[in-house]
Amino acid sequence: MFSGAQVSLYPMSDNFVGIILDAVKVLDPYRDQLRIETDDISTLLVGPPDILFAAMHDLFVSAAKIGEHCVLSAAISRGCPGEPDDAICGVNPSLGQAEPLAERITAALAAVETTAETGQPTAAQFSLYVMGTGTHMDEIYGCIDFLKRSGTFDRAKNFCTRLSGDAGAVFATIHEAFYRFGDPEGHVTLDVTVSANSPTKA
Repeated sequence: MFSGAQVSLYPMSDNFVGIILDAVKVLDPYRDQLRIETDDISTLLVGPPDILFAAMHDLFVSAAKIGEHCVLSAAISRGCPGEPDDAICGVNPSLGQAEPLAERITAALAAVETTAETGQPTAAQFSLYVMGTGTHMDEIYGCIDFLKRSGTFDRAKNFCTRLSGDAGAVFATIHEAFYRFGDPEGHVTLDVTVSANSPTKA
């Protein structure tokens, strides 16, 4: 199943070029596991969700650790019917099984709870879109239940959910929302904005 993300990194700094170029170096170890293509707007990452989110996490934390306000924006998708399968994405056994919703919520909570901390305070907002299924609201409500119990839930906002906490837990929460909810063979997308070191913290 095709899964990938278009990712853009925005350091709010006079040294934005240096911060971006240094941060992109952390993607080097992932180049055998992801297809990575960069242009003047974004970087495409294609590969298994676990590797995809690990790479985005490392990219963001590397840039944010400088201490300047930094934002990562990403459009993330799996199962898009308009995209051909890519061998680099592999076969994801968890996405191939329709486990009961309650079991998926429990597994998602455990994954977030056991995530290592980075020491980087982070805020994020994202929206989950479950496409092409008559049970999409059950999946969304299940995801909301998970989010409210995740330890990173901040508040609901119009059109999205706000998270806050350590970058490790925040990225793990977003990953689990993407990974566990929606038809395992269906199209699921996320619209994500992650921020650190903002001068206007809420």
